[in-house]
Amino acid sequence: MAKFELKLPKMGESVAEATITSWLKEVGDTIEADEAVLEIATDKVDSEVPSEVEGVLVEKLFNVDDVVQVGQVIAIIETEGQGSAETAAPKAESKPNAVADQAAVAQVAQTVETAKETVTAISSSEERFYSPLVKNIAKKEGISQAELDAILGTGKDGRVTKNDILAHLESRSSAPQPTKAPEAPKAAPAKTEKTAPVVTSGDDEIIEMTRMGKIIAHHMVESVQTSAHVQSFIEADVTKIWNWRKKVKDAFAKREGENLTFTPIFMEAVAKALRDFPMMNISVQGDTIIKKKHINLGMAAALGDGNLIVPVIKDADQLNLVGMAKKVNDLANRARLNQLKPDDIQGGTYTVTNVGTFGSIMGTPIINQPQVGILALGAIRKVPAVVETPEGDFIGIRYKMFLSHSYDHRVVNGALGGQFVKAVKDYLEGWDSNREI
Repeated sequence: MAKFELKLPKMGESVAEATITSWLKEVGDTIEADEAVLEIATDKVDSEVPSEVEGVLVEKLFNVDDVVQVGQVIAIIETEGQGSAETAAPKAESKPNAVADQAAVAQVAQTVETAKETVTAISSSEERFYSPLVKNIAKKEGISQAELDAILGTGKDGRVTKNDILAHLESRSSAPQPTKAPEAPKAAPAKTEKTAPVVTSGDDEIIEMTRMGKIIAHHMVESVQTSAHVQSFIEADVTKIWNWRKKVKDAFAKREGENLTFTPIFMEAVAKALRDFPMMNISVQGDTIIKKKHINLGMAAALGDGNLIVPVIKDADQLNLVGMAKKVNDLANRARLNQLKPDDIQGGTYTVTNVGTFGSIMGTPIINQPQVGILALGAIRKVPAVVETPEGDFIGIRYKMFLSHSYDHRVVNGALGGQFVKAVKDYLEGWDSNREI
């Protein structure tokens, strides 16, 4: 027999930790190769951790709701002697190896217990949120939860920033008693007063927010506090697109095995407009602007539980319409089935959301940080409109929709924001009715 260490796998370049939400296997259960052992959640997406080997689960090193770092050992699986590369040692050394294995497992368990204490020591609360960077600095420097809570934050809503914790460390090294001095600024009452208690009656139902709901709520509030939101609205005549899609959608579905919705058409227009106006494809970091080389379009999609998530179409401007349609359908389907991977929702540079799905004709969407713009697509309506022709104007039935553009007025002025959404409108209205796909 040999011991296999099941580690938390890498889940994307910006994901450093995950929370265990449930164990799918218990100690003593038999596990097949590639079978899911536990479910985890990050601030990006939920997923499962499969076993790389076949064996029996002999030890769980973390409990539900524990926070685990990428690369940490989360479970020990006992495998057959020849079932793993780790156990392929010569027979002559079996006894020393068994002792070494036991010592290694004990050392791993001790390391994990220490890591658990460190990782779970620092946590955010309803009153105060700590970024992963601040948590990592606190862990590295041995700052306790109480000490961190006592630091006066200068960020939005009293948040402790990197500079705050570094300044605290500097003062701690020079001052004899570092934790006593900051104790006074622990002015939590101000925050408590902000949230007035809600009066409830015996007939009211109290519903606990889901983990995803809490994350979304936090991100929305943080975005409004970070960006100066401004909106521009414009109406686009999409009659040509409506008629063209009606003409080609059946043949497309038969040939490609995919439905051709309006979404990939709109995504193509947005990608072209971003190429024309690259200063919409940026993010803000402090006092600097990061101009993104790649156009990665976020696409708001519905999850199975009704929440929204934003999977990303990477290098959207490089895709033709067939590729765009397949990518849109794939991401939307996997979002509904809760099968998105962390990499699927990372790296977005601009976001599109379709409020028309719910019948809304326009909206004021909240920017997906750290991006600087988001476009809401309104419902397509059949309306009477003035049609201009060389022979004169007349009233005709047209298919029209509103484009609602929210952008960050810190770095995007009204001219740029308006020109960008006008470019999207022009691409839609200039659709080639004879286009082949």
